[in-house]
Amino acid sequence: MSLRPWRDITRRQSRQIMVGNVPVGGDAPITVQTMTNTPTPDIRATVDQIRRCEEAGADIIRVSCPDEESSAALRQITRAARVPIVADIHFHYKRALEAADNGAACLRINPGNIGSAARVAEVVRAAKANGCSIRIGVNAGSLEKDLLEKYGEPCPEALVESALDHIKLLQDADFHEYKVAVKASDLFLAVAAYQQLAEAVDCPLHLGITEAGGLIGGTVKSAIGIGSLLWFGIGDTIRVSLSAEPEEEVRVGYEMLKALGIRTRGVRVVSCPSCARQGFDVIRTVEALESRLQHISTPISLSVLGCVVNGPGEARETDIGVTGGGNGKHMIYLSGVTDHTIGDEAMIDHVVKLVEAKAAEIEAASAAATAQAAE
Repeated sequence: MSLRPWRDITRRQSRQIMVGNVPVGGDAPITVQTMTNTPTPDIRATVDQIRRCEEAGADIIRVSCPDEESSAALRQITRAARVPIVADIHFHYKRALEAADNGAACLRINPGNIGSAARVAEVVRAAKANGCSIRIGVNAGSLEKDLLEKYGEPCPEALVESALDHIKLLQDADFHEYKVAVKASDLFLAVAAYQQLAEAVDCPLHLGITEAGGLIGGTVKSAIGIGSLLWFGIGDTIRVSLSAEPEEEVRVGYEMLKALGIRTRGVRVVSCPSCARQGFDVIRTVEALESRLQHISTPISLSVLGCVVNGPGEARETDIGVTGGGNGKHMIYLSGVTDHTIGDEAMIDHVVKLVEAKAAEIEAASAAATAQAAE
């Protein structure tokens, strides 16, 4: 999708690093991350959850390694995963060493929390030996005591100073394959910190509003915080932190990127809020379609409008559209053109089939174009 000038987003230019085989930063697509919440030593449950997140479109998945049993389990987990796995490390530097040896593509650490410069250097050696990148994770809830004493409370300057101190630890160890996050639950604090950090460094930035809340509240809060940063061109990878299943974090992340025209994946639904004019139950129809079309990864636009007031205009802008009509007959639009009508009972099944057929058509055309270019 091409953006009109007044929709253009000028992305901050960062250098690029690799998280496994996924590029982060530079001109690479903004990646969507999530984190498992199963006990890591329960390998089957963790891999099953990773698989659901992969199917939802996760580019990178983080797994917590709080103890030796968890970092040992990582060996099987990383082999089973189809996307790069980030090992979440807190306090104990040995877990980072074990995770690097057991296949982690990236280590999420707070260098200031894992001990002396010698220990940081040891983690760096393990990362280099295993081709790992590092994510520096600064959080307003766990700032160093000296910074809290200096600033009196968590503030943007404190978060940025913490990040720069941690960056220096890695640079002093001649390590440069890192990305940085400065997260806070207070979205104003987080946004201000990211804005300041973006001016101070050239590394990729990992965006997130931490402890954002449940599915609805956390989505709104994250959309305001992460969305505003993305709108200003800041951010190279995102994680939406929700008290919800991790695959929901992935879906919300993609919805943010789709809303800003940054990245497209799956079905983009345009639907009305419904009113007394609706010719069918818009709310239940959209719920059913969103659920049944989650398996579609090909970018497709679908409009679901309850009446003919705004319906035809919106339907002309989408790949597939349906508008409510009288006597239980509703108009189907294909590529913006009125095509045929469909009755109430068959409508949802019919629209699902149309979307699946359109996805197959787009995928076939893309494969043919790729084959032709290779000749």
